[in-house]
Amino acid sequence: MDLLTAQEEAVDLRTRELRFDISLLAGRLTGAADWLAREERTADLPLALFGASTGAAAALVTAAERPERVRLVISRGGRPDLAGNVVLSSVRAPTLLIVGGRDPEVLNLNEAAAAIMAAPVTIEVVPGATHLFEEPGTLEAVIDLAAAALERHAG
Repeated sequence: MDLLTAQEEAVDLRTRELRFDISLLAGRLTGAADWLAREERTADLPLALFGASTGAAAALVTAAERPERVRLVISRGGRPDLAGNVVLSSVRAPTLLIVGGRDPEVLNLNEAAAAIMAAPVTIEVVPGATHLFEEPGTLEAVIDLAAAALERHAG
């Protein structure tokens, strides 16, 4: 789901500020998780969160706020550091951090975040991928890694 409205997205394309408003993004994601928990058709299903870039920080905030609900967090080219150390140390859900092999800055940020986390964390590096995973075959690798993690943790 998009965490920004179409109008907010238009503003963010000019200002680049809303994409870094982690509390706004996390509030919306947590609201969606709460809605799923109230819905009869989805209440008993395991919940996994997948976030890219700053959306990964939002997913980690939601996981920390709803530990009984979130069973897995997957980050693709994410910025888990933006969730903050308190949140990172509070996450209990297993977490998969997928980073591009040609994105050393984000890899360093993910390694630092993983060192703070108490939850089981796996870092997977996709060779040849840059931050947006636009290279041929790299998104397919992300899908394979995410599907395997979902199978392990969410059945």
